[in-house]
Amino acid sequence: MPNIIFDCDGVLADTELHGHLPAFNQTFAEFGLPLEWSREEYGVKLQIGGGKERMASDLTPEFCAAHGHPGEEARAELIAQLHKRKSALFQERARAGELPPRPGIRRVITAALAEGWTVAVASTSAEASVRAVLEHAVGEEQAARCHVFAGDIVAHKKPAPDIYLLVLDDLALDPAECVVVEDSAIGCRAAVAAGLTTVVTTSAFTADEDFTGAARVLAHLGDPDEPIPPTPEAGDFGGRYVELADLRRLIADQKE
Repeated sequence: MPNIIFDCDGVLADTELHGHLPAFNQTFAEFGLPLEWSREEYGVKLQIGGGKERMASDLTPEFCAAHGHPGEEARAELIAQLHKRKSALFQERARAGELPPRPGIRRVITAALAEGWTVAVASTSAEASVRAVLEHAVGEEQAARCHVFAGDIVAHKKPAPDIYLLVLDDLALDPAECVVVEDSAIGCRAAVAAGLTTVVTTSAFTADEDFTGAARVLAHLGDPDEPIPPTPEAGDFGGRYVELADLRRLIADQKE
């Protein structure tokens, strides 16, 4: 039986631009920190896996000491507090319906669950944030049937393959029977390194990234009323939408 694993941010919903970025900036403002990431700056930050790690790239020991948080212990506590507040703000947006699911997400997950596929979500975001996005995307009943792997549960975040290796091990899945849906270069690298067939659905920040190793690069999974735009990368998926039979075919092709 095939299995499907989704990244969360940029895959289930286009969360980075409309969810995470404003939540980060609101958090910085609430804590009185002179930081406000622009869209361009945040695009660069997305090359770093994990929200705390992105904040840490600007919250250097020198920056924290200059703003009343000297020493590594105080710095770590500040980053933890910031991340907790940022996650709460993000979840508020998700539950308020401000982060609609991307085309095809509800349809493909519903169909996969109906056919008995194992469905999982693997993300470096906080688990509560991932569950909020997933529940809004597919409904609480369907979300409860999906396995969620999120947060600080592996030693190395994407582009390391650790999160996907954990999913495979924990759910006893054969990598040769799995397909991953990712949206970023670091996510694609992580999935490919884990030996998984990978479909990329590009998001607001990732359209121009390098997706070497991906089986297909698509604008999104598509729906009957919103087909996939025809592009050279989309190949025979252009002008229609992804179905489970297509994913089975991609998995089979990777075995050859």
